[in-house]
Amino acid sequence: MTLDKDGNLKSRETKSAQAFAEDMGGGVKLEMVAIPAGEFMMGSLETEWNRYKDEGPQHRVRINYWFYMGEFEVTQAQWRAVMGTNPSSFKNCDDCPVESVSWDDATEFCRKLSARTGREYRLPSEAEWEYAARAGTTRPFAFGETITPEVVNYNGDYPYPSAAKGTYPYKTVPGGSLGVANAFGLYDMHGNVGEWCQDWDHDSYAAIAGDAPTDGSAWLSGGEQKERVLRGGSWSHMANYTRSANRLRNTPDTRTNDYGFRVVAVR
Repeated sequence: MTLDKDGNLKSRETKSAQAFAEDMGGGVKLEMVAIPAGEFMMGSLETEWNRYKDEGPQHRVRINYWFYMGEFEVTQAQWRAVMGTNPSSFKNCDDCPVESVSWDDATEFCRKLSARTGREYRLPSEAEWEYAARAGTTRPFAFGETITPEVVNYNGDYPYPSAAKGTYPYKTVPGGSLGVANAFGLYDMHGNVGEWCQDWDHDSYAAIAGDAPTDGSAWLSGGEQKERVLRGGSWSHMANYTRSANRLRNTPDTRTNDYGFRVVAVR
């Protein structure tokens, strides 16, 4: 789907993607979508409206491998199938993303899922996440210059930049329920819950300790190494925080009801 700067529909098309489903038991499956190798410009241009300094300098990243990413954010049912619990604030919604999980919790889920399936699951690197979120686009959102609450779950009281105000559900929604994927076939990369990534936070992509990796790998050196990165924004955030280039961060033990995650596997 492509929207104009006012949030009006310009075009929409149906595509297909290569995928596989991991059987988690009890009728629960984890849908994984293939992300092709490629390159993109990571970060935002200085001219992007309301961007932040930590989104630059924009730099080219080449990902020379295919990988698989969760079609949806990890759901409450999937979390319960692996961990046996449901920490979410917005319960009684098996298809809603699990939230109130820390970075530490998410990596433990990946460890247990990997042990159960014999396939390595992990959090995405920041570069993998942004590459997958953009899905070949260069504008602030995979859908163009703006978003609307009809296609992204965010705080509709704060649109971007000239779209009209919209609804605000004050909670998560089931994965894919808004019915629009990006061009790679991924749902809810913008909004719903902020998604933990592997990387430590850095003030910019040109840190004193060395520039950010350009091969898609996680940035695990330099910086203060106190906070991990989250991407995509959430149900509670204004539209600006759900842009493809926007970066959020928090300590790895933080749990809030707008933090969740999705997983990556390299087959």
